[in-house]
Amino acid sequence: MSKSTLPQILSVSTVAQSRLFTIEQVALKFSNGVERDYERMKNHGRGAVMVVPFINAQTLLLIREYACGTHRYELGFPKGMIDEGETPEQAANRELKEEIGFGANKFIPLKSLAMAPTYLGSTMHVFIAQELYPEHLEGDEPEELEVIEWPYGQVDKLLDNDDFSDGRCVAALLMADRLLQPSR
Repeated sequence: MSKSTLPQILSVSTVAQSRLFTIEQVALKFSNGVERDYERMKNHGRGAVMVVPFINAQTLLLIREYACGTHRYELGFPKGMIDEGETPEQAANRELKEEIGFGANKFIPLKSLAMAPTYLGSTMHVFIAQELYPEHLEGDEPEELEVIEWPYGQVDKLLDNDDFSDGRCVAALLMADRLLQPSR
């Protein structure tokens, strides 16, 4: 069943704030008259990018980086926030240069994902990057990221890897594989 009438926002207030996040309380009134308070992380508007980079048609590039949320090193794809004044493609290219030491001449947009739409308003734009060329920019990571070449023919093995657990990365890989190998 499709809902076409959005709830009315009665008020929005900040209930907590850290260096990185602002939590808002949103008072809503639904079309059936029910009022309810929700909490969400404030959307800062620019969004983020994630890139599935191909060094060649048979090889993906991954990074291994520390993930504070799980307190372990995770395999994933280059990703980061869109800086003020950047397009998603420009941010994707910058993140590639910062995280894997390559830029790309070709970006294929896959999809813009809502990361957790019940609580977050931010969007992550997912791309495939091809035609890579060496170029390194200084990033903001506290340690150098390990860049790992992964055979594209072993997508299933990557999906089975315990270190490859970020749902956004899994979605990006599956979308890229569906586009590049539609018969799989």
